Amino acid sequence: MRLEKQNLTKEYVARVNTSPFFLVVDYRGLKVEHLTELRKRLNKAGAEVHIVKNSIFRIAVKEAGIADLAGALVGQMAVVTGKKDISAAAKVVKTFTAEFEKPKIKFGYLNSQRLADKDIIALADLPSIEVLRGKLLGVLNAPATKLVALMNTPASQLVRVLQAKAD
Repeated sequence: MRLEKQNLTKEYVARVNTSPFFLVVDYRGLKVEHLTELRKRLNKAGAEVHIVKNSIFRIAVKEAGIADLAGALVGQMAVVTGKKDISAAAKVVKTFTAEFEKPKIKFGYLNSQRLADKDIIALADLPSIEVLRGKLLGVLNAPATKLVALMNTPASQLVRVLQAKAD
């Protein structure tokens, strides 16, 4: 393998090792300005998209010890990686696909587990991590709120009875 290809392979091995996930999309027919827009949107979500030769990415994933993608990489593929939430990156790709009908999600990996396109779309439909944290906090806070209200009920009833007597 030529030195240039070895350097590219090392770069993608490092990129795959530092990212908890990667998504493989078919970018065929996507115009340059649309790809630039997709890159901007993914950057806001803490992810990035790279167009890479299938053979180089296949070797990089195999060297990273994630999987053997022997027959999975066919056609013009781009790879989305990120250091944050897979849900945010999947949401960006899904909404972009809804707008421009490209790129098509093929498959992905999350922590060395393969995800089909429908799994990635399901992840995209999840609320953001901040919303989920807020809901969890609300669920955890509800029993304490109810307990305080329950403890205040007899005292407030007594105050109402005394106020009625005074009136």
